[in-house]
Amino acid sequence: MDHIKNDKRVVIFLVCLLIATGLWFLNALGKDYSTTISYPVKYINPPNRQFLANTPPSKLELKVDAGGFTLLRHKLSLSFSPIVLNLNNITKNIESQNGTYTIQSYTLLRRIESQVSNEIKILEVLPDHIPIVLDSLKTKTVQIKANVNVSFKSQFNLKSPVKLDPGTVKITGPSGIVDTISSLSTEMKTFNELDETVEKNLDILHPEHTSISPNKTLLKIEVEKYTEKLLHIPILIKNKPDSVNVKLFPSEVNVTCLVGLSEFEELTSNDINAFVDYNESSGNTNNLNVIIEKRSSYIQVVRTSPDAVEYLIEKN
Repeated sequence: MDHIKNDKRVVIFLVCLLIATGLWFLNALGKDYSTTISYPVKYINPPNRQFLANTPPSKLELKVDAGGFTLLRHKLSLSFSPIVLNLNNITKNIESQNGTYTIQSYTLLRRIESQVSNEIKILEVLPDHIPIVLDSLKTKTVQIKANVNVSFKSQFNLKSPVKLDPGTVKITGPSGIVDTISSLSTEMKTFNELDETVEKNLDILHPEHTSISPNKTLLKIEVEKYTEKLLHIPILIKNKPDSVNVKLFPSEVNVTCLVGLSEFEELTSNDINAFVDYNESSGNTNNLNVIIEKRSSYIQVVRTSPDAVEYLIEKN
């Protein structure tokens, strides 16, 4: 029986303690307090054709007076109610320094109070000033460059230059950034041992605080098989003075080329030049080196025979 009585006394004590704590808590919440609360900030609506070019404070510290119940309620719901600052309005009638505006926080009190409960009295806003940097938006069209590494299987190569569709893009952003851009690059891609044409959409890279349209481009790498073709090329003489006559032995060279099948029939001796340089002639040698010039990067010279020729100089 004594054990039961002791248990009842403990329960009664705990109930009384709980009631007393609740009454104290309610009394405490009924009082006014000075404290600092942190509010997130959202910046919207920059002036026409301008761009927020810096990162102003994402939160404001508000020194406030408010009742305990009000503070508790707002602390519980704070993350869902950012303060919205209209950039077009808060920068109006403020003189800028090269696009930089210094907004004194006390001038925002009324705007902030209108978005916070009227049960809260705002005493101070920190930081005491907010830097806002606005830059003019600019749009221009620039070329896209393919950032790709390509290798081919034996006897395969490009049929035509690497293509991008579209080959240009419109970029929009702060004029200070856009003015420095002459071209944009695709994302980096590597293609190994190609023996067939490749088509792939690639992202276009661009600086922060800019936007582009479109944001992808179609890469096309046309590949074809190459085969050998033998050409007989007459040898030209560069830098020969008019006062002499130069005879070459032989007067032409055989040039073996690798060329794409689509260009095989069209490739002629007119697409390759062979020459020697008269300025290299001297009494110390009887030969002149043959130099080959291609008119197309898609012609690969495999070998030249001979690669040097004998010469005879006669005065006119």
